[in-house]
Amino acid sequence: MSVIRRTLQAEWQLRVFFTEDVFGAGNRTLLSALGDSAPHKMLVVVDETLAKAQPDLIRRMEAYFLEHSSSLCLVAPPVLLAGGERAKNSCEAVATIHALIDRYHIDRHSYLLAVGGGALLDVAGLAAATAHRGVRHIRIPSTTLAQADSGVGVKNGINAFGKKNFIGTFAPPHAVINDFNLLATLKPRDKRAGYVEAVKIACIRDEEFFDEIERMAPQLAAFEPATMKRLIHRCAGLHLDHIAGGGDPFETGSARPLDFGHWAAHKLEQLSNFQIPHGEAVAIGIALDVVYARIIGLLETPAAGRILDLLERLGFSLFAEELLTPGGNEQLQLLEGLEEFREHLGGGLNIPLLPGIGRIMEVHEMNLQRVAEAVHALQERHADRSRQTERPPI
Repeated sequence: MSVIRRTLQAEWQLRVFFTEDVFGAGNRTLLSALGDSAPHKMLVVVDETLAKAQPDLIRRMEAYFLEHSSSLCLVAPPVLLAGGERAKNSCEAVATIHALIDRYHIDRHSYLLAVGGGALLDVAGLAAATAHRGVRHIRIPSTTLAQADSGVGVKNGINAFGKKNFIGTFAPPHAVINDFNLLATLKPRDKRAGYVEAVKIACIRDEEFFDEIERMAPQLAAFEPATMKRLIHRCAGLHLDHIAGGGDPFETGSARPLDFGHWAAHKLEQLSNFQIPHGEAVAIGIALDVVYARIIGLLETPAAGRILDLLERLGFSLFAEELLTPGGNEQLQLLEGLEEFREHLGGGLNIPLLPGIGRIMEVHEMNLQRVAEAVHALQERHADRSRQTERPPI
C-alpha cells in the first residue's frame, strides 16, 4: 500500500457589521462588505413577513441599488419568499433560489443577498453553498435570534425525515450585516426570542455577561432599544469568538458547547409540529438541562435558580405540555431526542452541561429517569407560577 498526503488549508474571515438603516441612501455598510467598487451582480431574496411588516422596505432597497448602480447591479426586483420554520420543511425554497440563480446568471463572483429571519437565512445559505459549489452570500438578519446567533454562524440547513437541519452545509457567509432598525416591527415574542441565545452563551462562556444580563433584565423585558443593541452585539461577538477560537468551526468532532439546551429544544419543536418557536424551545431546553444538572449534583441549587429566574424574568415559559408526550416503553417521547442528537453528532453522545455559570463540560450519557424527574420539576414550577399569577390580591 502507498499513500500521498497533503494538508489543505483554507482561511475564512467572518465579518459581522452593525448598522442602522442599511438601505439608507448614505449608508455604505453594504458597499464596505463587498470590499471594492467594481460592479457586483446581486440577487436579493426577502422574507415576505418582513416585507409585509415594513411595506416601504422593497422600494427603499430598489432606490438604494439605483443610487449605487456604479457598484451594485440588481439583477431582478427583490424576490419575496416565505420565512419561518415551514420554509425549512421541504426542499422547495432551496430549489426556487437555485432556479433564480440559474435564470439571472449568478456566478461565483456574484452575490446572493438574503434579508430575513433565521429560517430564510438557512434556506438561502444552503442554496448559495450548493449552487456552482458555492456563490458568495451576504446575510442581513431581521430578528433578534438571527442577529445574535444563527445569522452570524457558519451553518445552513433544512429539516428532513422529521429531523431538524438534517440536510445542510458548513459555509461561512461573505459577510453579515446586522441592521437594528429591522427589529422595530417584530412582535414581542420575536423580539424576546434572541435573548435566550445570550443567556446560553453567557452560561457556557462568560459569567460576567450573565451578571450583566441579570442587571439588564428589566430593560430587556421592556424591549429598551439601547439595551437590546448591547445584548445583541455582545452575544454575536461571543458566538464568533467560539466559532473562530474553539478549534472546530465546522464541527468535525463531537463536542457542541453552543448546543447547550438544544437536544431537547430540537425534539420539542418536532413534538409541537414546530408550533413552539426555536427560541422558546431553547429556553425550555436550557431549563431542563439546568434542572437535570442540579438533580445529579453537578450544578449548585443557587446557580440553577439564578438561570431559571433570569429566563422567566425575560418573559420565557419553562414548560410546555409537549414535554409529557408519551413514547414507547412507557417513556417520554422527548427522550428519543437524545438518540437523535447522538446520531446527528456522529454516534457519540456529547451533551453540554453546566458545573457552574460560565463553565461547560460534556457528558456522554444521561440518566433517563433523572431527565424525566427534571421534566416533572419544570411542570411543578410552571404550575406554582400559574397559581401565584391567578391568586387574587389580598
